[in-house]
Amino acid sequence: MSAAMPSLPSASGSVVTRFAPSPTGRLHLGHAYSALLNARYAAARGGRFLLRIEDIDATRCRPEFIAGICEDLAWLGLVWEEPVRRQSAHMADYRQALDRLSALGLLYPCFCTRRDIAAEVARSGAAPHGPDGPLYPGLCKHLGESERQERMASGVPYALRLHVDRALALTGPLVWEDAQAGVVAADPLSLGDVVLARKETPTSYHLAVTVDDALQGVTDVIRGQDLFHATHIHRLLQALLGLPTPRYHHHRLLTDENGQRLAKRAGAPALADLRAQGWMRADVLRRLGLEA
Repeated sequence: MSAAMPSLPSASGSVVTRFAPSPTGRLHLGHAYSALLNARYAAARGGRFLLRIEDIDATRCRPEFIAGICEDLAWLGLVWEEPVRRQSAHMADYRQALDRLSALGLLYPCFCTRRDIAAEVARSGAAPHGPDGPLYPGLCKHLGESERQERMASGVPYALRLHVDRALALTGPLVWEDAQAGVVAADPLSLGDVVLARKETPTSYHLAVTVDDALQGVTDVIRGQDLFHATHIHRLLQALLGLPTPRYHHHRLLTDENGQRLAKRAGAPALADLRAQGWMRADVLRRLGLEA
């Protein structure tokens, strides 16, 4: 396995990368690979390496996992810039972004449950599909304003969705740059009207990561290939919010001996478990093909 990170021309100013895990479990080898690529890319260019904790999901994130993340990264020999940004402490930043999108007329409340959406997709028989499955079928997209207000006033739970086709009418065609794919034409319609906020989680991954990368001055987003398609939405949000666009590097995903992607939910062995089995940092680097 090659340790080389595909490179793009450096922008003016210092390179800034970030590793941004969610504290819903301990780190595994896939996380280690991404963290090491980020740290090495910044170090090779005299830049800065940041750690960000993406803890917007209060139901799944745990303080002990934050401590575990720091322990694992330190064991890998990584040093990050302080202070560490925790998303849960910056909800006002995401609220400001939502207010701006709302003022542009680009948000609408969606009262659909997952069951409602699944039933509509099944009924339609030929629902459009995106990279993550069927797209939102638009049940609430064309509700009248009076009906929306009545439902909201009655306390019916709702999410805020981005009106993507209306947003694209404002921005026009967009592109973003990927280290391997080159210049990519943004296609946010391929993900449909994504959710940007819910009552229990007042921001989404898409919104929070876009705002955070801009506020932290991230110049190079180095993350897994599974997030390649998410960049289409992130590019649209950048244009709508007047934010800079980083360079993107979507690296390969690590798999186990059966070819299955390493993931927390699939029971990938944690770095802490490997450490307990006697693994050393050098063993991790060798497994990842990143020997010093």
